Amino acid sequence: MSDLSFAEIKAQLLAEKEKYQAEVEFQKTVKRVYARPKDYGRLTKSIKKAEHLAAGGLDLHKDENRHHTKESTDRWLSGTSYMETYEAMRSQDEY
Repeated sequence: MSDLSFAEIKAQLLAEKEKYQAEVEFQKTVKRVYARPKDYGRLTKSIKKAEHLAAGGLDLHKDENRHHTKESTDRWLSGTSYMETYEAMRSQDEY
């Protein structure tokens, strides 16, 4: 037999009961959250407006998702210090 007193055993049992009740409450909450009806028909106005973009909206390298063409980007970069530095480093690597 163990050397635990009645008060110690009672405290352990009450602690286990509290853990069990917390777990039961958590499970009830999870069931309640996942039991909510999914109402996909009620989209906001802005989501409906952007619905056609959803399929490839994050594909950055598709032409239809680019704001500037490659030619306009090259034309803009041609006069910057970035391009001058790039050309200098490229010619330096050729030696």
